[in-house]
Amino acid sequence: MPNFELMPIGAFARRSGLTPSALRFYADSGLLPPAQVDPVSGYRYYSADQVARATVLRQLREMAMPLAAVETVLDAGADDASRLLDEYVSKVVGDAEAARQKAAAIKFALGDVPGLPIAVLKGPVLAHAIEQVLTATAHEPGMPVLAGLRIEANPETVTLTATDRYRLSTRTLVPAEPPGQTWAGTVDGDELRIAVAEIRRSAEVRLEAVPHGIWLRVAGREDRHCRLLSEEFPDHRLMLASLGEVTARVTVSKELLLRALEEHPGARMALQVADHGVNVVSANDEHPGVPVPAATTGQALQIQFELTTLYPAVSTAIGPDVMLDLRGSDRPVTIRSADRGDLTTVAMPVKPDHSA
Repeated sequence: MPNFELMPIGAFARRSGLTPSALRFYADSGLLPPAQVDPVSGYRYYSADQVARATVLRQLREMAMPLAAVETVLDAGADDASRLLDEYVSKVVGDAEAARQKAAAIKFALGDVPGLPIAVLKGPVLAHAIEQVLTATAHEPGMPVLAGLRIEANPETVTLTATDRYRLSTRTLVPAEPPGQTWAGTVDGDELRIAVAEIRRSAEVRLEAVPHGIWLRVAGREDRHCRLLSEEFPDHRLMLASLGEVTARVTVSKELLLRALEEHPGARMALQVADHGVNVVSANDEHPGVPVPAATTGQALQIQFELTTLYPAVSTAIGPDVMLDLRGSDRPVTIRSADRGDLTTVAMPVKPDHSA
């Protein structure tokens, strides 16, 4: 290859994002040998078509991938490389979670502080409730509490609540053993998601509060620890108390309403509520509506929603039929089971002027 098509190690370092010392190391290890070495001066030269390999090499090492695994990925085809990356990330995540759980156990042992029993709940019921309520969480910069799940225990019930400011979901559970006292905390939602699989396979789960976290104690399985979030949870009780008077009520098949939302082509739709039922229409009238039979009472109205707000609120409702309590085109809608009141979701509509 002519010298004018090659670049010295400094120029190649700037192109690839690797330092000259790193390039020398990867050359000596065989991962990225230079295209040419001057036999007299020993200067190393690289070609432009090596930039892509060097860039991927840098990115893999930024993921702390071992050299042997890096070489395997670099020399693999696209499909195999994707599979190897997925396997590596899965292992890293699993190792990190295992380390976090071990660290929590060590801190608990070092602190020598007894845990505070919160409640005993049926594992499958708790797992289902966590998944339902966590649909109302979000990762917002500067507001980590919106990714958390609020747990509140009193002598009779345990209530789970989450909100992303556009939805609020809350579910009340009756514990297998009543809580001994009142307790409240906001638990990291991501860590609860990881724990759900273990919770679901346990007949009973004992919730135990410790400083900065809770333990999910399960018989015959590994206990799970989840962190508490220190930020103040939004005042959801004030929000629920100030919803206003219901002006229309719709009782509809959850399956049929979800199907209509799935068939609607847009990311935003409107519910037209009339005497005959509900019509799912385009917010801008560009597409014909999808009629859904429903029992309705109260005032006729049209209310707009983002699909990402309405669909999860309906899909997580308990039972075959859902009840929608409406308060006007610009007021929050309460969505719950038509015959069970232990899971309630409040969904914010989109204003008719198309601003959220």
